[in-house]
Amino acid sequence: MKAKRTVRAARLRRHERVRERVVGTPQRPRLCVFRSLKHIYAQIIDDQAGRTLVAASDLEAGVRLRADGKKAAKPKKDASQAEKPPAAQGKAKKDVAGRVGSLLAQRAKEKGIEMVVFDRGGYRFHGRVKALAEAAREAGLRF
Repeated sequence: MKAKRTVRAARLRRHERVRERVVGTPQRPRLCVFRSLKHIYAQIIDDQAGRTLVAASDLEAGVRLRADGKKAAKPKKDASQAEKPPAAQGKAKKDVAGRVGSLLAQRAKEKGIEMVVFDRGGYRFHGRVKALAEAAREAGLRF
């Protein structure tokens, strides 16, 4: 009997195919993205040394702040939340992904890293992954 193929297994297969060609070196490390349902993580890795050089995620203090500087409120499970359209909920995640990308690029510049190889981790290049990549480019990383 064949094993059931899951979405996660398919993403890992795509990631392995990409990783055969995308390798981080000390001169041009790899910017790797991981996206879960709630959070997004990014790190810059030197694969030859096996070390993470820079990392950023939306779990860090200050990343999930609103535009006015206050902490983002946790979503409440009540009737008013059900009325909100899904597009409005997804926009906040893209904004947070952009902040993670700019924070990662800022930390990379401090360490002297200017060029990276982008590893999308088997995810499609749209939505949060694209927002993170564009924010990193705007902040000065080249890839």
